[in-house]
Amino acid sequence: MFKQLSTRNLNWIGITVAILLIFEIVFFHGGSLISALISGFFVYFSWKRLHSLGWKIVFAIAAISFILNVFNLLAVRFLIVAVIVIFILNYIKSTKEPSKEKPGLPNKSGLKEEDPLIQVDNLFDERFFDDFRTEETSYQWKDVNMHGIYGDRIIDLSNTVLPYDTAIISIRHLVGNIEIYVPYEVDVSIHHSSILGRASIFGEYHGRLMNKSLHYETKNYSTAQQRVKIVTSLFSGDIEVKRI
Repeated sequence: MFKQLSTRNLNWIGITVAILLIFEIVFFHGGSLISALISGFFVYFSWKRLHSLGWKIVFAIAAISFILNVFNLLAVRFLIVAVIVIFILNYIKSTKEPSKEKPGLPNKSGLKEEDPLIQVDNLFDERFFDDFRTEETSYQWKDVNMHGIYGDRIIDLSNTVLPYDTAIISIRHLVGNIEIYVPYEVDVSIHHSSILGRASIFGEYHGRLMNKSLHYETKNYSTAQQRVKIVTSLFSGDIEVKRI
């Protein structure tokens, strides 16, 4: 449904949602937003402990509270109305007689056709609320580009064969911890930014990061053939990068 919208319209929807959230915080002192965040924290915290009956009850209560508070937000109400309007407009458009498609232009002689593209599966399936860990057995390496809201990210490079090139690990995350284990023979560059958290990078420990960025790289990184470039950002959480 949203794929048919232009990027400009999607941006306007996003800006409107942001304005409504700010309006809710300023004039209603956070209102349902703070309650939704607290409930979301308990949902995440209790979800990892569902083996206990008590935590199952906490999870159910927190989940119901989270849903009610989320649907009470002005921004969410606006999104619901926007989705309904978009659905109706798309339905009306689909009932109309489709216009005839223009025939594709023939390939001009002498012009080289574009090379066919091959879609490559990601190493992780994107999910906002979950932990991610690379397989504990051997796996085929693929560059990592992921984002999330809750959960931990654990990447063990000792169970894969890295290319003789630059392997990329890019993680943008809201709340959670990041752990990356790198073989001794691989050179590394690390760019990390955090609002709140701690960092331990090859023995260099930073006990308190508040709106700060770090950049480290091994001595031979610039000339190494086999190397890993790590770019991470966290709102709240710890990062640990160590040899294995």
